[in-house]
Amino acid sequence: MIAGFDAGSRTVPEAEHLLHTVVRELGLPGDTIGCTHFVPAGAAGDEPHVACSLAVPDSVTPAALSAALSAALSAALPAGWSAEGAALAVAEHEARRGGRVVTFPGRDRLTGVLRVGELRDASAIDRVLLLASPGPPPDDVLVVTNDHVRPVWRDGLMTLLTMPAAGGRITPAEVPNPTPCCADHA
Repeated sequence: MIAGFDAGSRTVPEAEHLLHTVVRELGLPGDTIGCTHFVPAGAAGDEPHVACSLAVPDSVTPAALSAALSAALSAALPAGWSAEGAALAVAEHEARRGGRVVTFPGRDRLTGVLRVGELRDASAIDRVLLLASPGPPPDDVLVVTNDHVRPVWRDGLMTLLTMPAAGGRITPAEVPNPTPCCADHA
């Protein structure tokens, strides 16, 4: 079952924190597949924000799920949560057509520098793509993970988007600590 929840998180780190909190409240392993989803303005009656989805095993009862979500969401959004944003997150996750995958099997093994083939073999990532390239990189190309790997669902596959890095290597396109827009002149 895919559970969706939306506390109106304004930032990706906020949503990731919420996702990790729900995983912890449910007592699930850290490699349970959990995603964040961008919710556009108006889709949930408010400003653009980030919702979450989580693949929940059948052993988790609806009552346990409700209690975990209530505990996690009460601190995040005292007024309640958005059903529309949660529904969008579930639909994207179920169809594997959208969402940043934050927690997934093998995530903890993707540290340092790995070859593309090793990265796929060590995790649930199905494919690696190089931005602005007609095809995937060869299996022996080195990936500098920066200890921050966030694949996305694309075409039904868990896909890591990468970009060129120094020395003929590649690195995930999403960087761990991006510079906020206007940081140098605000």
